[in-house]
Formats: sequence, C-alpha cells, structure tokens
Amino acid sequence: MSDIRRSILWVIFGFSLVLLWDQWQIYNDRPATFFPSSSRPATTQAPAPAGEGALPVASVIGSTPGSLTPPDAAPEIPRETHVVTTDVLELTFDSEGGSLVGATLLEHFAATGKALRRDQSPLTLLTQDGNRTYVAQTGLIGGDFPTHKTPMRLVSGERSLASGQDELVLRFESAPVNGVVRAKTYTLRRGAYDIGVRHEVINQGDTPVSPQVYLQLVRDGQKASSDTPFYSTFTGPAVFSQEGKFQKVEFEDIERNKATFQRTAGDGYVAMVQHYFASAWLLDQGIERENFVRRVSNNLYSVGMITPLGTIAPGESRVLDTRLYVGPQEEKVLERLAPGLELVKDYGWLTILAKPLYWLLEKIHGLVGNWGWAIVLLVVLIKAAFYWLNASAYRSMAKMKAINPRIMEMRERLKNNPQLMQQEMMKIYREEKVNPLGGCFPILIQIPVFIALYWVLMASVEMRNSPWIGWIVDLSSPDPYYILPLIMAITTIFQTALNPLPPDPLQAKLMWLMPVIFSVMFFFFPAGLVLYWITNNILTIAQQAYINHTMGVPLKFNLPKFK
Repeated sequence: MSDIRRSILWVIFGFSLVLLWDQWQIYNDRPATFFPSSSRPATTQAPAPAGEGALPVASVIGSTPGSLTPPDAAPEIPRETHVVTTDVLELTFDSEGGSLVGATLLEHFAATGKALRRDQSPLTLLTQDGNRTYVAQTGLIGGDFPTHKTPMRLVSGERSLASGQDELVLRFESAPVNGVVRAKTYTLRRGAYDIGVRHEVINQGDTPVSPQVYLQLVRDGQKASSDTPFYSTFTGPAVFSQEGKFQKVEFEDIERNKATFQRTAGDGYVAMVQHYFASAWLLDQGIERENFVRRVSNNLYSVGMITPLGTIAPGESRVLDTRLYVGPQEEKVLERLAPGLELVKDYGWLTILAKPLYWLLEKIHGLVGNWGWAIVLLVVLIKAAFYWLNASAYRSMAKMKAINPRIMEMRERLKNNPQLMQQEMMKIYREEKVNPLGGCFPILIQIPVFIALYWVLMASVEMRNSPWIGWIVDLSSPDPYYILPLIMAITTIFQTALNPLPPDPLQAKLMWLMPVIFSVMFFFFPAGLVLYWITNNILTIAQQAYINHTMGVPLKFNLPKFK
C-alpha cells in the first residue's frame, strides 16, 4: 500500500509541476507547452481583420460602413476631455465620439503587496495614453452617420456626484451628419460600476435612414498589470450567449484570423477580461445583435456588437438603452447585472465546485469581517466535512505504520525473489486486515475540492489589497518576509515525517524532496493561498496524531538516511 500511495502522490506532484510550467510559459508570453488553448466551441469563424478604424461588415447591415471621419460639412466642435467623478469611479470622456477613454477605480489600489505601503494611488483600468489603449466606443454604421470619430459636444451634466446625490447624468450630442444627429446619455449611479448608456438617433433629414449602433471595447494586447507570476489568467476579448456559452478569444487567434465565437445572438454580452477586472457592453435580452472580434491595428484589438435600430422616418428619433460595466469581478454584483456575466471571473474547469466554495467563503467573511480569517475558517469547515473520510485514511496509514517493520524485514529477506515477496506482502495485509489502497482513495476524493478552493482564492478580487494580520497587507501577493512560506515548509516536512517510510531507501529520499520542492514554489505564491495550505497542514497533523493515539500507534518521526 505504501508504494501505491506514494506512486499516486508522485503522479499528482508531477501533474502539478506540468500545470505550473504551462502557466509560467503563458505568463512569459510563450505558447503553452502541454495544454495549448484550443478547446472552443465550433462556432462561426471571425471575419478577416478590417482596415484600421473600420468595423467588420455584418451580414445584417447590408452595406459597408461609412467613413469613420466626420464629413467636412459638419460644424467644427473643439476636441476636449471631461473628467467626471462618482464615489467609486473617476471617468474621462472624450468629446470625439463621446467615448469613455479613462476609468479609475477609486476603491482599488494600483499597487499590491509591500508596495501598497508606499503607494496607495487608485487603479486605472481604462486609459488612452502613449503606452496603453483601453477604451469604450460607440457609433452608427449602415451609411454616412456619426461614429466614434465624430465630434460631440457635452450639452448637460455635472462633473461630480454631490453629497446626497444618487445619480449623475451627462449628455453628448453631435452636429447633423447627412441630417442624422446622434446623442449619447451616460447615467452614473452612486456605488455602481455599471453605467447606463442611452443612444438616441434623430433624423433631421428629408429621407428615411436605417442606421445600426455598434458598441465596442478597444484594447492593446499587453499583459494586464493585475496578472501575477505562477498564475496567468486569460487576458483578452470574451463573447457570451446562451447558445455559444462563454467563449474566450486569444489575441493570438485574432492575429491569425482563427478566432471562433458566436456571431449572431439574441442575448448575451461582449467583454474585455483580465485578472480581477473586466469591462463589458450589455444589451437587454431579446435584442438581436451581431458580435465581432477584430484586429484594429498593430497590437490593438476590439470586441463588440452591432444591433439595428430599424427605419427612422424624417423628423423621428429612435432610442437604444445599453449598459457598460467597468470594474472589479465581484461575483454577486456581476450575477445581478446580466445572465452569465459572472463567468468573466475564471474558476477554471472546477467551476461547479468553486462557486459554492466562494459562496461559503463570502458568508464566513460576512461574519468575521476579514478575508484571512475567513480562509482559515473555511478550511476548518472543509476538514470537518471530510473528517470521517480522512479518519479512514489515517487509520489505514497507522496500520501500515505498525506493520512497516515486518514489511521491511520481509522485503530485505526476499529481495532476490520478487514474486514470493509480493505473495508474502499480500499475506501480511490479509492477516492484519490492512487495505493497501485505504489511505489513497479518501485523499484522492478531496483533491478536486482543494483545487477548486485554490482557484477561488486566486481568482477573487476580494483578496486583492485585503489585509490579514500584521505584515500581511495583501492576501493576493506573496508574503514580503517569507514567514508564511517558512511555516508552510515546516508543517509540510513535519507532516511527511509522520508517515511511514517506503522500504526502498532511494524512494524514501526522493519522497522527502517533494515537500522541499513544494515549499520552495510556495515562496512565490499569494499569502492567502499559503495561509490556506498552512491551515490544512496543521489540521491534518492534528487529526493524524489523534488517530495514531487512539489506535495505540506511537507518534514517531520517520527520517530517511541520507548517507
């Protein structure tokens, strides 16, 4: 049993190293070595990249988009930016197209870890400067209509949310372009990261028009600043619909014109996703739209959707209400805003386990008010839930530990007769009523739960900039003084020493390398994850010692001979 159990642990350890190496390759902008991202639904392929500044021609349009530069006949409106502040957002609007070109999250810091003590400036998500581009744009296509390049004038709106005020409204209007005026009204609410965006098209001409509204997020392909080593989450466009589900589109696939996603839908959203934060354009369910993902220019990409407004007669107007989300991946908030929006928070392949674990973690945090202690209590609850399963495994280990001297003596005596050795070993197992796999299956059953908890801790923005005690000011960053990793290394080695040594001396030495290597890796892992592992180790040691005591097996440290 001892050999089988350790073989299984070696397989798990090796697989973990493979996953870590794969994530390290992705983090350094290299293709994944073992698990390249190719598992997307077989939906319609994206169109070939259009020229710079042009939108892809959608099948529902029926004509190519017009020029995205304002015609000479339009009255000149000076280009300027307008900064508007709420209690949670500082937004910068560009009069060119009335676009949102800057978004600072006032309740989230740009710095993490020990740098947070020196720099507590807020995090900027959307921006447009010489180094980065990440903006939200809208406009009209289907003719020579106002676009995101058309000058617009701010005709009403305050610059900040006053005390006691719950809502702030800004209205931009363009000059007539071929008789069509486009107005865009932003509605900002206190405490909210979702922004109401109303698009009003007024036909002041003398002929009917049939414009379509496009909503797009434009972003460069640079790595997100919120990414962390050893854990590189997806950064890039995403498209969701009930038919196509949540589909991530790699920048690399866009460059190669190999992106696949659901092109037409009557529900869903488009988003730009990165670790901890996201932006998304939301349309009401039932409104037909065509999704697009494209390369705008070198290292600049967009994701968006196009929806028709129908025919607008002279003197009439048409309104389309949309929402723009710009903020953190707070699961409860995202679930309320739109179906499937919470999927921008990536739990990996164990979402079915991760979601209830996050729900429980959030409930515990509501009671204790500290995410660090919430992690500790969650691990305690999980260990309690698996208490009897673990007890079965530890009893099997204790029995193996008790008969280990007999096994080792027998192996030495029959080392030249492997067949007889196996027969004698099975005879001892039968006599002592020991199941060789008794300590393996209970541990294997729990592994998916702890992997899911790992994803919860790594993906939850609540851990970012969240303190625990003393020197731990950010659970999403490594311990600056390596105190927690050292404690984890000690508890891991202590736990290994309680287990019976394998009969083979070489295997015994190799088994002792596992906790050492594992502990070194955790020196670079977020403090919240290390805290979870320490708590799990301590509870495991306590339960194993208790089981050994009740079975009369002395607590003994088994150290290999390294000579």
